[in-house]
Amino acid sequence: MGKYRKSRDFAPEGFFECEGRGLQWLGQAQASGGPRVVDVLGWGRDWLDIERVSSSSPTPKAAHDFGVALAHMHDAGAPYFGSAPEGYDGTCYFGPLQDPVPMDTGEWSDPATYYGQGRLLPMVQLGVRRGTLNQGDLELTQRIVDKLPELLGRAADDKPARIHGDLWSGNVMWTADRGQSEAVLIDPAAHGGHREEDLAMLHLFGMSYLHEILDGYQSAHPLKAGYQDRVTLWQLYPIAGHCVFFGGGYVSEYRAMCRSLL
Repeated sequence: MGKYRKSRDFAPEGFFECEGRGLQWLGQAQASGGPRVVDVLGWGRDWLDIERVSSSSPTPKAAHDFGVALAHMHDAGAPYFGSAPEGYDGTCYFGPLQDPVPMDTGEWSDPATYYGQGRLLPMVQLGVRRGTLNQGDLELTQRIVDKLPELLGRAADDKPARIHGDLWSGNVMWTADRGQSEAVLIDPAAHGGHREEDLAMLHLFGMSYLHEILDGYQSAHPLKAGYQDRVTLWQLYPIAGHCVFFGGGYVSEYRAMCRSLL
């Protein structure tokens, strides 16, 4: 097995351990049909060693199979909304390698409180502190948070899922190194969350064979009614994160998304 080292000088405390334990935690679900997750070979303060995976093109069948497997990984569950990966009790992170921000952990029992208090408000407050968002954005976000029980609809009853947490297309690698095309998960912000979060992230920046992935997912774990109407809701957190990291056009996009939900 070849080795690939991710490294960064002066990485935040626990950053690579959190990613390593997150990969291992997601990988546990392979025993019950979960997707392939890149193997972890070791970590230190400023580095993480993972298996080297050769890249290839996806196929419709591989995408469908990944959807099925993703549902099984989510079904592996988590103790709470906001749970850190098993064996990790430090700070969790979300965002790019050069500028990850803390992601709150907690023991929330319902998705509305978890998503409002544990995700949206802290990220927007960070944007206000950094000057990329303003007080009006915080007030807009608070209106969304107040309306979350209604916006979540049937999804408000879901149990905590074992989610990747940063499942945009760049973190789903496709490889044929075992013979036929399959997905391999990399670079998670793994935690106990809502299954629809991962699916909404797949919609964000263009995903090959997304229709096949969703068909596979639905065949293994049918989503609650109104799922399509909640995609924008779950995308608020990563787009708020992009406001914090990059500013620019993401700010007007975030505001438009919020208004479309109100």
